[in-house]
Amino acid sequence: MDKILISACLYGLPVRYDGKDNLLTDSLLQQWIQQDRLIVLCPEVSGGLPTPRPPAEIQTDGTIITKNNIDVTDAFLQGAHQAVMLCQQHNIKFAILKENSPSCGSHFIYDGQFNGTKVTGQGLTAAALTKMGVQVFSENQLSALNEVLDS
Repeated sequence: MDKILISACLYGLPVRYDGKDNLLTDSLLQQWIQQDRLIVLCPEVSGGLPTPRPPAEIQTDGTIITKNNIDVTDAFLQGAHQAVMLCQQHNIKFAILKENSPSCGSHFIYDGQFNGTKVTGQGLTAAALTKMGVQVFSENQLSALNEVLDS
């Protein structure tokens, strides 16, 4: 049975930058929990960042800077590496990651100006997983993921 990597915030853990979660309440997610399919990870926490922490966004040069102008790129890279290692260790081919996140955004991220503007792009973890062949889905694509599981 296929395992699925899931962002810890979507699983309900309070690991977001503001110390909150993004708990998903969906019957598919409940089914996957009962089937013991989920492997939970917050790349930012795994990369060594605290909770709570200042919001961070990817800049046009690829670095990740907090709202108070601290470069946290290395922590984000370390978190992406942890996610890759976890997927290799558990032969994970699918991930549900938090859209818009500088780590986990699969289709959209914030533009780096801290003004709420979203642009097309991937977070560092989503990009690293995509590069290694993991199919990355956002929290809005659970039914699409369900269609390709165990196929």
